[in-house]
Amino acid sequence: MIYLDQAATSFPKPREVAEAMSLALQSTGNSGRGAHEFSLAASRLVFEARAELAEFFGAQDPRSIAFTANATESLNLALLGLLEPGDHVITTAWEHNSVLRPLYLLEGQGVELSILPSDAYGALDLALLDSYLRPNTKAVVCTHASNVTGNLTNLDYVSEFCTRHGLFFIVDGAQTAGFVPIDVMAQNIDILCFTGHKSLCGPQGIGGIYVRSGLQLSPLKVGGSGVQTFSKSHPIQMPEALEAGTLNTPGIAGLLAGLRYINKVGLSQIREREQELTWYFYRGVQEIFGVQVYGDFQSPQRCPIVAINLAGLESNFE
Repeated sequence: MIYLDQAATSFPKPREVAEAMSLALQSTGNSGRGAHEFSLAASRLVFEARAELAEFFGAQDPRSIAFTANATESLNLALLGLLEPGDHVITTAWEHNSVLRPLYLLEGQGVELSILPSDAYGALDLALLDSYLRPNTKAVVCTHASNVTGNLTNLDYVSEFCTRHGLFFIVDGAQTAGFVPIDVMAQNIDILCFTGHKSLCGPQGIGGIYVRSGLQLSPLKVGGSGVQTFSKSHPIQMPEALEAGTLNTPGIAGLLAGLRYINKVGLSQIREREQELTWYFYRGVQEIFGVQVYGDFQSPQRCPIVAINLAGLESNFE
C-alpha cells in the first residue's frame, strides 16, 4: 500500500508511539490531581513532554506550552481568546477552515478581517501586507504551509512586519511542526498552534499551543484544574489557564514518543527524504494526461505533501 494522505494525518506511526501510549494507560493516574505514585508518574510525563516540546520549538519556558485536542482547538483558543470587537486581523487565502471559521465567527461579532490573496500558482505576495494595515490592526494569523499546495509561508518576513508595526503574530503550524524547523523566539512568534498527529508522528486527539510569556488569552473552557481548587475563577497562570479538565495523558505520551523519534532520526534527514519523494511523485503525476498540479514546485519555499513511511526512515539511514 502507498499512503498519500500525510497532510491529513501521518501513517504509519512509529512503533514507539503505540508502546508509550499502552504503558501510560497501565502506569499513570491523573496529572496534578494527587500525590500518589500514579498521579506523580502522570505529572512527570506531562512535564517531560512540555519541556521537550518547548526545546523543540525554541521556547524558553515549558510553562508556555499548553496541551489541547488538536490544532483546531489551539487556533480557537488563540483567535477567540485574543481578538475583540473593533480589532482588525490580517490572514491569507491559504488558510485552513480551522483559521477561517473562527475568524468569520469573530467577523460577525465586530472583528474586522482582511484576507491576503494568492496568485494562480498558489503563491502569496507578502509585500502587500503593508497595504492591508489599519490603525486598529491587532494581529496577523497565517499557516506555515498550505495543506493544498505545500507552499511555505516566509515566517521571517511576516514576523518582521508584525514586529515593525507592533502586531501579534499567530502561526498555524499544523502542517509543519515536526518537519520544518520552527523557533518561536528567533522568529518572534507570539502564538504557535500545532497538532500531534501529523508530522510530529503522534496519535490523533492531542495537540498544543505555545503562548509567549506575558501574553494572556481568555480561555475557551473553565473548570477542573489541579491548582487553586477553592478559587471561584479559573487559574490565569500558564499552562493551567488553557487546560481545564483532565489531560489526555496517553495522547501526551504518544506525542512525546513521536517527538523523540523525530529527534533520534533527525529533522534534516526527514526533510531530505521527503524532498526526494516529493520530486519522485511530482515527475510521475506530470506524465498522467489530464492531471493539473497546483503549487509552485520551483520555489524553495515549499513543504512536500507526499506519501512517506516515517516509521521506515530509521533503517534507511543506518
